[in-house]
Amino acid sequence: MTVFVFLGSLLGAMALGMPIALALLVCGVALMLQLDSFDAQILAQNLIGGADSFPLMAVPFFMLAGELMNAGGLSRRIIALAVTMVGHVRGGLGYVAVIAALVMASISGSAVADTAALAAILLPMMRQAGYNLPRAGGLIAAGGIIAPVIPPSIGFVVFGVAAGVSITRLFLAGIVPGLLMGLALVITWYIVARDEPAARVQRASLREVGKSALDGLWALGLPFLIIGGMKMGAFTPTEAAVVAAVYAGVVGAFIYRELKFEHLRPALLSALKTSAAVMFLVAAAMVSAWLITIADIPGQVAGFLGPLIESKILLMFAMMFLVIIVGTALDFIPTVLILTPVLMPIVKQAGIDPVYFGVMFIINNAIGLLTPPVGTVLNVVCAVGRIPMDKVVRGVMPFLLAQVAVLLLLILVPEIVTVPARWFYGR
Repeated sequence: MTVFVFLGSLLGAMALGMPIALALLVCGVALMLQLDSFDAQILAQNLIGGADSFPLMAVPFFMLAGELMNAGGLSRRIIALAVTMVGHVRGGLGYVAVIAALVMASISGSAVADTAALAAILLPMMRQAGYNLPRAGGLIAAGGIIAPVIPPSIGFVVFGVAAGVSITRLFLAGIVPGLLMGLALVITWYIVARDEPAARVQRASLREVGKSALDGLWALGLPFLIIGGMKMGAFTPTEAAVVAAVYAGVVGAFIYRELKFEHLRPALLSALKTSAAVMFLVAAAMVSAWLITIADIPGQVAGFLGPLIESKILLMFAMMFLVIIVGTALDFIPTVLILTPVLMPIVKQAGIDPVYFGVMFIINNAIGLLTPPVGTVLNVVCAVGRIPMDKVVRGVMPFLLAQVAVLLLLILVPEIVTVPARWFYGR
């Protein structure tokens, strides 16, 4: 009965048009009433305690780093370097999109910010070159969802706080899966883009490639600074976020000299609005998470999944299927916050590595950004490229299947995640 109260109140509030954060609070009140333990003071304490988290401070700074990266010319230089390297081959701008997505993912950690930057720069170039625009938009959208997987990842920060898992370990464990997602897109693009027009970008000379690489050197240095600093213990993920924001600001303002004073206010406001929404979501979700534990909803869900507990692979398939279903209706952060307290006790009971599960969980939620009706990154591509949604959905399908194939591979061969992660840990 408690499970139905939880789902009914949550879905009912959302159906009435309430924001997800308020729907989570309504869900918490409904569970309190169901348990006959309503107390407004406890509700307020959990709401405040949910946002009172030092690791969550990484979210606004990573958001700001992404905004400053776009305003300061770092994103443009990354794309320019990729164009000089592979822009001359058939379908070359597609490979540029994947390479740029991988590099930008290692800087900002935001799928929406990366997708918007890639679409704004590359879609006009692809339109002018005669590319199949819905397919190109689908590729850019699929490349954008790598951002929540490759560190620094805002999704890993939120999951780590909600699940009590080391964010540094999640960051390091996401590197190989993120690279595999990029490789899957390259292979898929090679297969589906054979009818794309011959390249109109002249092959760059070694001198031009070297000049472009030198120009983008400062932009390319940020991922190594963040990952290297965390691996050596120089700073925590939260401190890494501050370093990223300061680095992007200094490079954009004083080295590339494109970040002007008038750019700061829009960048700060954009980062502030997005961060406030995320923080309120996390705070509201902590209320529901506390009550989910009190009501023993994970135990009831475990009862449904009981026959699968003995088989980690079958259990992972079942949980990932559940996440995919929920991800079609909810956005990235709400899905993470709602399902984490429900699934983590089952993960621990089955003896699944929480870091491995966290990586798989975030990949699955990232794939949800490509699935309508929500499909956040699809909406970004449609808005920036002025492409109808139905055409982008058709264009993204081969790349969506490629990312799902990577997810299935990682379920069947978990060592792809766990072995490199242990090497990064130094164990």
